[in-house]
Amino acid sequence: MTPERPRRADATDAPVETPETRMGPVSRAEEPSALSDPGSAPLYAALDLGTNSCRMLIAQPSGSQFSIVDSFSKSVQLGVGLEASGRLSRASMGRTIQALRICEKKIEKHGVRRMRLVATEACRRARNARDFIRQVRRETGLALEIIPPEEEARLAVISCAPLVSPSTEQLLVVDIGGGSTELVWIDLSAVPPPDRPRAIMRLHMGFNAQGEGAVARVVDWISVPLGVATLKDQFGDVDDDAARFALMSWFFEENLANFSPYNANNPRQGFQIIGTSGTVTTVAASFLNLKRYDRTKVDGLQMTSDQIDLVIREYLALGPEGRRTDPRIGRDRQALIMSGAAILQALMRIWPTDRLSVADRGLREGLLYAQMSADGVLEDGPYT
Repeated sequence: MTPERPRRADATDAPVETPETRMGPVSRAEEPSALSDPGSAPLYAALDLGTNSCRMLIAQPSGSQFSIVDSFSKSVQLGVGLEASGRLSRASMGRTIQALRICEKKIEKHGVRRMRLVATEACRRARNARDFIRQVRRETGLALEIIPPEEEARLAVISCAPLVSPSTEQLLVVDIGGGSTELVWIDLSAVPPPDRPRAIMRLHMGFNAQGEGAVARVVDWISVPLGVATLKDQFGDVDDDAARFALMSWFFEENLANFSPYNANNPRQGFQIIGTSGTVTTVAASFLNLKRYDRTKVDGLQMTSDQIDLVIREYLALGPEGRRTDPRIGRDRQALIMSGAAILQALMRIWPTDRLSVADRGLREGLLYAQMSADGVLEDGPYT
């Protein structure tokens, strides 16, 4: 498959070939509940079923943000074998339905009525995805919807709004998933600095949304059908660890050739990259030498290109066996960390910045913000 990007008025009219949230490097089959004080505010659920993981948040509006009431994250490897067969396997569907049953019990326990439960790249690509969605509904009662790449990218972007610096004029948000990687380039130069995070939030209405006030202009976006799982599968037959890493990084960069800002002459000043994914948070945790993952230390951390390269060189020096036992990486992440690192290194190599902002947030948070904003339950009201 080739990268997907729509034609639209506010994107560069280039030829079109047809972005992990709180999942840290620590293996966590089920994250602990953190019940907030019960109040009158409604509860919302957001579930992200990706190529590798099933993740859910249940949250309550709190001012202009939200507080987490309960959460769930499990590696289900839904996309195993998809690259070769074009279908979801019976085993992977079984694992996923088991995880979704846990999610359904949490939703029922908390009496959640407002929810969005979405599936992404694996279900977009699988020939039997519709049958799987029906099976999920039959066995768990959950109604999953398969969202298009643009919506996945948009939701990842708005989740990162709080991390946008007031000095940022050009923003690149990168969401490295299991089956695909979304990149969104946003021009904020016409937006007054204090309004830039709010302008990003308005994008929940769509990349073409205007709304009131200054507008964050989406210059271009792309969904590359290569994530940590699919890129790993592409080069699974290469035995040499270092050679496989180099080939993965080069191949991912080749798939960005038609992304218009790739060849743009953009200054370093006023440019920010925000990376959201398990890969990015794992690299950050490794840099901080965290044996136990701590979101408060990772989310919002800024890393330089040299610091990222140092961590990746350490991963290569460890080799497959060393990475398997490294507590900073964790059991769930070790098999996929080098394909993710190859994507991350390619991105840092080709854009005009030497810093990356780490976001331990993504699609689930974007789903929550979008639902709450549409309902007008956030302190700032709907982002219109």
